[in-house]
Amino acid sequence: MSLPIALLILITTLISAFISGIFGMAGGLILMGLLVAVTTIPQAMIIHGVLQFFSNAWRAYLLRDHINWRIIGNYSIGGGCAVVCLAFISWTPNKQMLYFLLGMMPLLIWLPKRLFYADILRRLDCILAGFLVIGLNTLAGVAGPVLDLFFVRSELTRQGIVANKSTTQACAHLIKIAFWTGPALKVAGVSSLPPLWLMLAALPLSLLGTWLGGLVLERMNDNNFKRYMRWLVTLIGGIFLLRGLGLF
Repeated sequence: MSLPIALLILITTLISAFISGIFGMAGGLILMGLLVAVTTIPQAMIIHGVLQFFSNAWRAYLLRDHINWRIIGNYSIGGGCAVVCLAFISWTPNKQMLYFLLGMMPLLIWLPKRLFYADILRRLDCILAGFLVIGLNTLAGVAGPVLDLFFVRSELTRQGIVANKSTTQACAHLIKIAFWTGPALKVAGVSSLPPLWLMLAALPLSLLGTWLGGLVLERMNDNNFKRYMRWLVTLIGGIFLLRGLGLF
């Protein structure tokens, strides 16, 4: 990996962690879009998974008093079912398909309530969230906008939303790392794995960005938080859809 590409990844890691520290999402979409552009898909999935795991885990720790463990338990049931299904799936997306998936997911937050109404605080909805998010996050790399469908209409505060989304996403990224390590090794041996020095350099930047984003989160009210989050992910989704079209 060349030094300019590595520096670009490190800068994007800091910026994306800052954005995720505020909204609990969106930053992962940005980072994944860059990684797909400059690395192979298995490398992108592993780098993204490692950085997002630590970023989400650190964010969850900072907001640990707001974690609802009933949500985590129900989500884990659905996630476990998704893992079983993934064991029988051999399909993996190419870069064009990946950009389309990344671009379409943010648009889901505009679904009218009458078509899809879900609340992460309801047990069956939470189990469904675990199944969908673990599956999509593993195959597409990102599933934050899908998870947001289950949080955006809940009665949780902005801190509760970020804390619980971060905890569930940390679990999802661990599964993604395990799923994509095999394909990375099969491509060209151990050398196809992301360089260790890059991961070590990016981790503190990810934690720093998360902490800085948390400071902004504390100054924001719940109404502005939800409104800004919807428009931000929509903008990112539109960019990825255009990127997918440009690959034809």
